[in-house]
Amino acid sequence: MGLFSFGNMILRSLFNKPATLMYPVIPRVYDEKTRGHIDINIEACIFCGICSKKCPTHAILVERKQKEWAIARMQCIQCNCCVEACPVKCLSMANTYTTPSTEKVTDTFAQAPAAAKPAATVEAAPATAVVEPTV
Repeated sequence: MGLFSFGNMILRSLFNKPATLMYPVIPRVYDEKTRGHIDINIEACIFCGICSKKCPTHAILVERKQKEWAIARMQCIQCNCCVEACPVKCLSMANTYTTPSTEKVTDTFAQAPAAAKPAATVEAAPATAVVEPTV
């Protein structure tokens, strides 16, 4: 009996597609619910620091004065806590994975400084001083 089931498996395998993908040629399509990596819209960020406080692995670092947001990609466990806690919803969870690396990489994002607004120039009315002659 074992010989017949083995032959049946061989015949099915001959006429089916391979179970693996040709990865470099055909990229994998991930489901919409896949938790891949954290993306940030740095222009919308208010640098409140709630995401860094909610991160269980302390992978996120927020510098308010320098207006910088940094994440240690290999330390992040994709738990989605920071995305849920963000008050302005500038964080999102992308459904592609972080590129594998042999080094621990920290991605730093800095908000561009606001365009320098010209100082309001107030033109003073010419002073008309009345000078009285001294006698």
